[in-house]
Amino acid sequence: MNQVNLPPIIVMGVSGSGKSTLGALLGQRLGIPFIDGDDLHPVANKEKMKAGHPLDDDDRRPWLETIGRTLADSQAEGHSSVVACSALKRSYRDLLRALAPGLVFVHLTGDSGTIAERMAARSHEYMPPALLSSQLATLEPLAADEKHLLVDVRQTPAAMVEQIVSGLGCGAPA
Repeated sequence: MNQVNLPPIIVMGVSGSGKSTLGALLGQRLGIPFIDGDDLHPVANKEKMKAGHPLDDDDRRPWLETIGRTLADSQAEGHSSVVACSALKRSYRDLLRALAPGLVFVHLTGDSGTIAERMAARSHEYMPPALLSSQLATLEPLAADEKHLLVDVRQTPAAMVEQIVSGLGCGAPA
């Protein structure tokens, strides 16, 4: 599988799971652009989260549409992209897939204790650790009809990237 045949990819999971780190490494490994979905949030969303308030579906919809259009634009340009995006609910993932057909979700999974430790050890522009519980409560498991890979965050980043490359069925050069 070469770059042209790669599907659009969302690295998903709750805050603190490592989406941005892994997405950047995966994009580099596959030779495709990486986009941090956090950078696509409107200022109002960032301010709301910074104040400790979770986003609701109305807040997220324009953001998700921007992500979906970004992935679709990459496809139209003849290449794939990797985007880090929480994609916690099935309805969010359905919207993303409607805009970017063939989308594959790479779900970074881990227990709440591991993720909470990671969040406590980092500094984030607007996502306080207090919002982890709301994200875990919102998270809906991927269904069999959603193209996806599950990746345990307790592995090294390099091992996770290789698991994803293998799961995508591509032998992209290291």
